[in-house]
Amino acid sequence: MTQTVRGGRRRLDASVPPEYDLPTREPRIESPKTARRIMWAVFGLWVIGFAGALTSIVDVNAPESILRPSAALLTMVFAVALTHRGGGHMRLWLPITAVLVVAAVVLETNLLLASAAAVSAVLSAVWAVMATRPADSVPEALREFGLMLVIALSGTAAVAAWNAPVNYQRFNLLVIAISLVLAISLVWNLGAGLHGLGRQNLAILAGIAAVVLLVLAYSSFVRSHGSDILVDTFSDTVTWMRTNFEGVPRPVEVFIGFPALIVGVSMRSKRREGWWVTVFAVTGTAVLSTSLVTPGAFPTYIALSTLYSAVLGLAVGLVARHYVLRQRSARAARAIEEIVRVEPPRFAALK
Repeated sequence: MTQTVRGGRRRLDASVPPEYDLPTREPRIESPKTARRIMWAVFGLWVIGFAGALTSIVDVNAPESILRPSAALLTMVFAVALTHRGGGHMRLWLPITAVLVVAAVVLETNLLLASAAAVSAVLSAVWAVMATRPADSVPEALREFGLMLVIALSGTAAVAAWNAPVNYQRFNLLVIAISLVLAISLVWNLGAGLHGLGRQNLAILAGIAAVVLLVLAYSSFVRSHGSDILVDTFSDTVTWMRTNFEGVPRPVEVFIGFPALIVGVSMRSKRREGWWVTVFAVTGTAVLSTSLVTPGAFPTYIALSTLYSAVLGLAVGLVARHYVLRQRSARAARAIEEIVRVEPPRFAALK
């Protein structure tokens, strides 16, 4: 008498360690010891530049002559880090960045200062997102969120240290647009094509893109063509919040940029197409990096506004993460045990 073997649930072979799903270039420096030394040297330069640029925000009686050189140093660090992370050509982008920042420091013309500030904002905004890694749990997502904020805040300090004479609204929209284009091109270059998104994830991506366009277009329309009643209502609300809370959350960060980072890094722990959600986090980092570009901006107000935006954006992101990553049914959750996707180390090239 034969016995029928009951079919079990499918399980992936967890004994096989996961591998990165994209080919990566050979290390630029063959010696691991030398590579670590260079990495720590770049980190040290970032700390020095950040500390010098912070003196434009915090009054410590430091000489003003260190502000723009500190901003130039930070911009060079941003260029090195982003070019390395994206697998770009150092011999091409570093000389271009160096010529711009040196010319801005030496000549101090309005055009060069504005250009250098814009480059600092764009590079820091994109690097803050590209430096993140997949997060399989909430604590890991919080870690990536904190890292993003620190890098973006260093970009904020760099932009403030340039002290460039710009129109805030135009500068902000320009930085957001360029940052999005640069981030999308880098993600596309990673091979995260739209073909692998699936219907559900493609709908999520389309929804985020629609919200980005709606928020940016509506805010610009209200400022320029809104009725007096609507404009006065918004102004009164901002004034009330500023009076009572000494800060106002920024909608782009709360509803788009910061939640996209939380959801994106969590999705990347399962599939590389999560990059297409992560990429919209640059809208939040771009807004943050340009928040102190106006010399008349109050650092305390900007700091509290950033704090409120970070807390609210984190809450929205965690709620969105719960709904996006949850299994549709308990049976589907038991059917396949997924292996956590991996990516190269934080300071290694993604491709």
